[in-house]
Amino acid sequence: MQITEKLSLFDVNLILFLTFAKNKVVYRIMEEAIKQIGERLKGLREALDISVQEMAETCGISEEKYLKMETGESELSVSKLYKVSRKYDISLDILMFGEEPHMSSYFLTRRGKGMSVERRYAYKYQSLASGFSGRRADPFLVTVEPKPEDVPVNMDVHPGQEFNMVWEGRMDLRLGDKRFVLEPGDCIYFDANQPHCMRALDNVPMRFLAIIF
Repeated sequence: MQITEKLSLFDVNLILFLTFAKNKVVYRIMEEAIKQIGERLKGLREALDISVQEMAETCGISEEKYLKMETGESELSVSKLYKVSRKYDISLDILMFGEEPHMSSYFLTRRGKGMSVERRYAYKYQSLASGFSGRRADPFLVTVEPKPEDVPVNMDVHPGQEFNMVWEGRMDLRLGDKRFVLEPGDCIYFDANQPHCMRALDNVPMRFLAIIF
C-alpha cells in the first residue's frame, strides 16, 4: 500500500514537471516567432528605406512602440501587419511566416494544422490559407483567452472588411461605440476601419473564425 502511494505521488510530480517543461518550450517557440516577425519588419523597412516614423504612422502607434515590435519586445497585432502588407504591397504571409504562398488551385488545412502566430497578451491566430497564392481574403481561427473585467482592452483598426463567426465560448465584441454579445453560431460582418476588439466572456477561452477582406 505504501509503495502504491509513493508511485502515485511520483506520477503526479512527473506530470507536473512534464507540463511545466512543455509550457516552457511552447513559450520559447512563441517568443522566437515574435522575434522573427520583428526582424522581417525591420528588414522590410530598411530595404525600402522607410523611416521609423512612417512605419509607426502606418501601424497607428508611437515610434517607441513600433521599435519594440521590431525587437520582439512589444505585442504584435495581425491587424498592424495587415496595414503594412497593404500599404507596401507585400504578402501578409511573408511578414508573418517568412514564406511566399505557392498553391494556386487549392490549399487544404487540416484541423489544428494551420500556421500559428501567438501574441503575448490577447489573441492566438491560426492562419487557414497561408499557402494559397493570390488569395482575396485572409481567414484565421482565433483563440481569445479570458481576461479580468478591469483589464483594459485595446481597440484596433485596419483596412478592409471583416467577418467573425463564434465557434466556442461567448464573444464580447466592441465595434465603435456599440457593444454586442455573440453566442456560438452567431456571426457579424463589419467595416474594419472602425475601432474594434473582442473579449472572451464567462472566464473561458473563446474561439472564432475571422476572415479579413
